[in-house]
Amino acid sequence: MTTFWEILREVGNNALFVVTVIIFTTYLTLMVYSAISLRKYLRKNSYVDYNSIITSPLAPSVSVIVPAYNESVTIIDNIRTLLSLYYNNLEIVVVNDGSSDDTMEKIIGAYELEKVNYFFDYRLPCERIRGVYKSRNRAFKKLVVIDKKNGGKADALNAGLNVVKNEFVVTVDADSIVEQDALLKLVKPFLEGKDTHVIAAGGG
Repeated sequence: MTTFWEILREVGNNALFVVTVIIFTTYLTLMVYSAISLRKYLRKNSYVDYNSIITSPLAPSVSVIVPAYNESVTIIDNIRTLLSLYYNNLEIVVVNDGSSDDTMEKIIGAYELEKVNYFFDYRLPCERIRGVYKSRNRAFKKLVVIDKKNGGKADALNAGLNVVKNEFVVTVDADSIVEQDALLKLVKPFLEGKDTHVIAAGGG
């Protein structure tokens, strides 16, 4: 005679099997869908002329925010790489988040920075911004450096958002390696997606 506990165990085993099948089927469906979508995307973008974005009057302005804390070893080369990104309407905003080493001093010396009167509003909460710096050298006109009291990465990003005025914002770590055409690829979905409401784009 089948007992209540045996019936309950059988029902539990069957339920577990059904859930496992559902999960496996869901993952398999997502994998197939992703593969098809990726293939379509690669085929579509294999003929894209990204230079047309550079010359387009519709290309949006972009600000790249770079939080930096104790990055004195690599910060000069990293900024140089970001300044060479292939995009016209661009500013690089480096946020010195109260570094305890000579990160700020190195940036000032390498890029001929001077403190400027720069209007901004504390729209987002962040630690006190001690100053905004720009270069005396026109070759570095895209560079803006914020010096602030230490508050952490999120706080540094808030400070950058308080200062930037461009239409789009990209955030990268100070030690990130960014391909020269990365901004062109990030902006492209927004130019194409007026009817699909693109809200963000990212890269790995």
